[in-house]
Amino acid sequence: MKEKIINELLKKIQEEIAGVQESVHSSRSLATDLEFKAEGKYDTRSLEASYLASAEAKRVEELKLETQILQDVDLKASQKLSEISIGALVDLSYKNQVRKYFLIPTSGGTMIEIEGETVLVVSVFSPIGDALLGLKAGDEFEVETPKETRHYKVVSFS
Repeated sequence: MKEKIINELLKKIQEEIAGVQESVHSSRSLATDLEFKAEGKYDTRSLEASYLASAEAKRVEELKLETQILQDVDLKASQKLSEISIGALVDLSYKNQVRKYFLIPTSGGTMIEIEGETVLVVSVFSPIGDALLGLKAGDEFEVETPKETRHYKVVSFS
């Protein structure tokens, strides 16, 4: 299941890259279009379009880095270490409900439907992701949220 999750995340990133690259091309075209030539000192349309194109190009590079990070995740690390680590698929119990969480360094907050189950991708930099690192089945932990303290129990992991 972990390979399918990674593949789905990679697919989503590739779709986003394609969309952002199209936007970069459009913004660059606007920035260099003669119709957008400044008509006065306060006319900054072409300058703003070039800033936008630059920011979008930076986003493409960030997405490519995310792709590389996902491709490099060791999906067997948790079994080797006998504890939750990056690449772990974790069943957590919270308020008598068990949910699946996939722990990786990027794409946190993404929900993916795999084999009829919903999996929440959790970044290791999030409070819950950070708390999970190093735990084992049966361990319990708490996470502070703005509204409450949540109590979780690790049911299992792979």
